[in-house]
Amino acid sequence: MTIKPSADAQKEIEMQRAAALLDAGQLVAFPTETVYGLGADAENPSAIARVYALKERPPNHPLIVHLASNADPAYWIDGAMLRAARALIDAFWPGPLTLILPRAAHIPAAVSGGQRSIGLRCPAHPLAQALLNAFNRLGQMKGAPQRGIAAPSANRFGRVSPTNAQHVRDEFGGQVPVLDGGACAVGIESTIVDLSRSFPAVLRPGHISAAQIAEALGEVPRAGRDATAGAPRASGTLHAHYAPRTPLFLCAQDEIAHALKEASARGERLAVLARGNFAEYISQSAAQYASVHIVGAPSSPSDYARALYRSLRQLDTLGCTRLLVERLPEAPVWAAVNDRLSRAAAAFAGKHF
Repeated sequence: MTIKPSADAQKEIEMQRAAALLDAGQLVAFPTETVYGLGADAENPSAIARVYALKERPPNHPLIVHLASNADPAYWIDGAMLRAARALIDAFWPGPLTLILPRAAHIPAAVSGGQRSIGLRCPAHPLAQALLNAFNRLGQMKGAPQRGIAAPSANRFGRVSPTNAQHVRDEFGGQVPVLDGGACAVGIESTIVDLSRSFPAVLRPGHISAAQIAEALGEVPRAGRDATAGAPRASGTLHAHYAPRTPLFLCAQDEIAHALKEASARGERLAVLARGNFAEYISQSAAQYASVHIVGAPSSPSDYARALYRSLRQLDTLGCTRLLVERLPEAPVWAAVNDRLSRAAAAFAGKHF
């Protein structure tokens, strides 16, 4: 079933229907500015279990709880709101930033994969906010002080995240209703900042950069191994993740050019994701080979991120034996995209390039 907003009155009916499904312990897929989420009542262990089952997700891999813009994050955490958390909330919410904080005792451990921490985010997408508000109104009628929607990406665990409603339908068919909010504006998952320890740490890079986090906090957050050592488990931080079904390899330009020649000579179906002038160059040289499929990627980091999952999904449908992705610069502005691509490639680390 697909729920597709149209006129204002129809949108309200559809939103109420989606909120009612969540209230009944069912699942609803909905858009955020990052990717589409697979939503469930964050305080309903049975609904949370349905998310894990449908995604085929390990039960110890935590979910992120999405909050309305007028929600009180303190309801979800143990202890007083940290100054650092308030600073980041004021600077970046609503937006693509997840905060890891100590979980309040009344919040089910299942939403955090059994951990004492919890991931909280306030999405900026208007449909996500409308759904959260409608869900909260139903909760208030039952005396619930706060409500949140636990929502990992709406895809099978470890696979490429969805950035439009059709991607969700491709994953789950009619098993879950989808609120169609068009293409996601950011296109990759939120930045995750851990504040559950004695120092801030970036566990997953995203659209909001470490430099922006540092400016808001007045201190530089830990990153890389300094951040992940002893960190709580967080969404999308496994070594292998975000992977298409076609074996994906990160390659230098000369490696791609050489692979194209070899693949064309033996009729191997090969997929390539490359940027700018290099994409144009190899497209011209490979135009004579029907077995080579090349997608040109945007040159700017933000545009590349927005198009990344759509491109990977497109290339994954072509029946190619390999998907070669041009290696990107090792620069801070490319950190988030490099993170996703390196995890995607890690899923095929044992395969021969």
